[in-house]
Amino acid sequence: MSILVTGGAGYIGSHMAHELADAGQDVVIVDNLTTGFRWAMPETAKLVVGDVGDQDLVRATIEKHGVTSIIHFAGSIVVPESVADPLGYYDNNTVKSRALIAAAVKSGIKNFIFSSTAAVYGMAKEMPVRETSLLEPMSPYGSSKLMTEIMLRDTSLAHDFRYVALRYFNVAGADPTGRTGQSTKGATHLIKVACETALGKRSGMEVYGTDYETRDGTCIRDYIHVKDLARAHVAALTHLQNGGTSDIFNCGYGQGYSVLEVLDAVKRVSGKAVNAKMSPRRPGDPAAIVAASDKIRNALGWKPEYDDLDLIVNHALTWEDKLSKRNSK
Repeated sequence: MSILVTGGAGYIGSHMAHELADAGQDVVIVDNLTTGFRWAMPETAKLVVGDVGDQDLVRATIEKHGVTSIIHFAGSIVVPESVADPLGYYDNNTVKSRALIAAAVKSGIKNFIFSSTAAVYGMAKEMPVRETSLLEPMSPYGSSKLMTEIMLRDTSLAHDFRYVALRYFNVAGADPTGRTGQSTKGATHLIKVACETALGKRSGMEVYGTDYETRDGTCIRDYIHVKDLARAHVAALTHLQNGGTSDIFNCGYGQGYSVLEVLDAVKRVSGKAVNAKMSPRRPGDPAAIVAASDKIRNALGWKPEYDDLDLIVNHALTWEDKLSKRNSK
């Protein structure tokens, strides 16, 4: 028996693969390596290079490796890019997820965990945001993920198939042991961009929007360490394997930081200034979004261990240094 991790050579997927491998699980990864890296995977994981939208490939992989559960990370994640290319996002995030779900049902897979996003809430009307909050995505990225959540819900009602959708808030940091981290060139994650700028990998960065109705005018986000997020997936998988019902959970800490507060943290931890230019707002960005995380804590027993902005930044900075040495070889 094994667990299929789609996008398992990417940022969050590789952390998940390591978490499972560390627990002695057999892991098989389907990844087209567009943004992923072979070296980011655990040595024991089996890699199938291909597209999650290829139902024949997925079904053959499930049969060959005895897959019993699927954890689905593969997809596109950049909000402004989704605004510029909505059809590309609906194809990659929704159409291909539909194909993956269909292959799972046809192969008898009963447990499915989906990488969703807080972007499904859009401009949240309440803070912190609860799983029952109004769903009004502001971008094709958020809409594409919400469509997949709807497909999972309807599929679970029609088949012997259960799922957990985890709505991520802002994922950051890197594996504390230095095995993997955010490695994609041109990545847009704020903490990575700020760390690259502080270390001189970028000449500067932009702060998009300084006129929001927040404490300092910049966007506020809930930053969750990628290691804690991987462990949330383990808790969700255990829930399903033990016969738990389908459900949706927020993955965040319940504490928000503004863009300027993040830049201050990077400066504080690195000891270096961050050259930042103030720029206009980007389309699709809500002013503030912070998670209510009591549901996942109570229902799944999830207990974060890395809930500290400076620690998250420290791990991100350490990874950037290691990545520079890797890329220089």
